[in-house]
Amino acid sequence: MLRATCRIALNLTGDQFRKSVNMAAFQKIVENNQRAEMLIDSLKEEMVALQNEIVQRKKQELIKENAVLAKEIEAALAQLVALEVRNGKKQIPVPGNRGICTTTETSDAPAPVASESKASAATATPKEKKVKEKKPAAAKPSAVAEAPVDVGRLDMRVGKIVEVGRHPDADSLYLEKIDCGEPAPRTVVSGLVKFVPLEEMQNRMVVVLCNLKPAKMRGVTSEAMVMCASTPEKVEVLSPPTGAVPGDLVHCDGYVRQPDAQLNPKKKVFETCAPDLMTNSELVACYKGAPLHVPGKGNVVAQSLKNVLVK
Repeated sequence: MLRATCRIALNLTGDQFRKSVNMAAFQKIVENNQRAEMLIDSLKEEMVALQNEIVQRKKQELIKENAVLAKEIEAALAQLVALEVRNGKKQIPVPGNRGICTTTETSDAPAPVASESKASAATATPKEKKVKEKKPAAAKPSAVAEAPVDVGRLDMRVGKIVEVGRHPDADSLYLEKIDCGEPAPRTVVSGLVKFVPLEEMQNRMVVVLCNLKPAKMRGVTSEAMVMCASTPEKVEVLSPPTGAVPGDLVHCDGYVRQPDAQLNPKKKVFETCAPDLMTNSELVACYKGAPLHVPGKGNVVAQSLKNVLVK
């Protein structure tokens, strides 16, 4: 009897132990699940924060890019207007627009006004009708600011003298044919007889100012000007860099090359630039100290004249 009682007691104790072990394991699983859920929530919050940060960063980059593009568009528009003005194209201001347009914009808004004017004119007395029919004075377009006068407006190019001889009616003038990279050579009259021998002019590479207004010199129309370093006693024809060919464009750092199609003599563009066209101490032709050059090939130079005017 005692043994049976002990066996029952042992069996009860074992069941209780197993139950307590199972409860501890279950509690641990619950705690692990809670920690996992907290970790997942934390990761989700971090991902949302990272996404927001990336979106804001991309937004700021796009805003900066748009600002740069807007400035480039404004600059291109101003450059286009300046070029059109130089080529004689009239600019007409458009009300409500930031810039200047070359054509006027039509609108349907004025139509009702015209109808009302006709209706009121029909009912008005003859005296009133006469007053209403009086045309208003046309509004004058506002003046457009002219592009700055600098070397960028001078069309200087490399040329080659392919034919030269004395002017038939002037002993001090040469009559030249100069290849400027165009379909036909230009006729140029130069007063260089006293300074440069004829044989040194033949087949010589030169720098030519090509957008002067053509002018007659002793009955011959001169279509350009050979650029020279000059003093009252001595004149030297400027030399393009080695490797330059007819038609190469002459640039000047710091000044955008936007030459007028043809210089207006009344504007005196070349005359304004001339005092700042000089050779430096290294024989390089410059404008306000900035070298005249053919990009990728070198500077325009004189042979021996330093610190003298170029004209």
